[in-house]
Amino acid sequence: MTLTQLSYIVAVDRYRHFATAAEKSYVTQPTLSMQIHKLEDELDITIFDRSKSPVIPTEIGEKIIAEAKKMLKQEKHIEDLASLRDEELRGTFRIGIIPTIAPYLLPLFLRNFREKYPDVRLIFEEVITDDVLDLLDQDHLDIGVIATPADRGNIFEEDLYYEPFLGYVSEDHPLAKKEEISVDDLTGSDLWLLNEGHCFRDQTVQLCKKFRKNQLDEQRIEFESGNLATLKQLVEQNFGMTLLPYLAKNQIDAQCAKAHLRHFSDPVPRRKVRVVYSREYLKTNVIQAFKKEVMNVIPQELTQPDEGLLVE
Repeated sequence: MTLTQLSYIVAVDRYRHFATAAEKSYVTQPTLSMQIHKLEDELDITIFDRSKSPVIPTEIGEKIIAEAKKMLKQEKHIEDLASLRDEELRGTFRIGIIPTIAPYLLPLFLRNFREKYPDVRLIFEEVITDDVLDLLDQDHLDIGVIATPADRGNIFEEDLYYEPFLGYVSEDHPLAKKEEISVDDLTGSDLWLLNEGHCFRDQTVQLCKKFRKNQLDEQRIEFESGNLATLKQLVEQNFGMTLLPYLAKNQIDAQCAKAHLRHFSDPVPRRKVRVVYSREYLKTNVIQAFKKEVMNVIPQELTQPDEGLLVE
């Protein structure tokens, strides 16, 4: 029995699909399947019912997988302790980051972090907030970067920065004529939203419902998407408007854009971006290094906690 075999059965249990589990484990499917078969032969049991689609653990398989998770968690703790043996940072650091932060934040600090800490291997997973928290619970991630409160007793939070919302409006949109927009300018008929499950969508709806006199009617939303890039392209094709996080403006060429960025007037709505983690006593040196490199690239105006209208 090996830790690698145990990691493979945990991966299959998580994804309920051998090919996906192999892909996520960075091995071929035949290799993963062979190792699981060897483990089953050694224990003289069947861990997965392969007749089901998706595959599911057998009754004894569920118990084996539960123990495997405990053993793998202890392995990670040993690795973490070893990484603290001196002041030089090293080892693997797994980060979950939500899709409305990842494409805008990572390009800003990643190169500097890699150059400063070459022995730290960063692995990113771009997933929605609930999945970040679940993966932290499962010890699959070391930290997460999210924009809403964790609200879980075993999760620790540290604030990073406060990110304003921006309006992104099409050329012919009435708001294109305004230098600044306000929350009262938002309507449901032409405001494109992300799909349910994305906190940025929830915050947009909350912003409208809590602070607009005329409530946003979600039934009037005509288009939803799984990513902001699609919504941005719709606006650039002269359809409606959407909201973007402040750091997204770094990837918009104002001279060539076929749409217009509009800042909000005071009080400016914004979200709080934070780092979350579950093992407070391990990898604290890497967590603090990660925070430091992020804060080194964040504009000063995004670090003030008492300015603007916080939307949680």
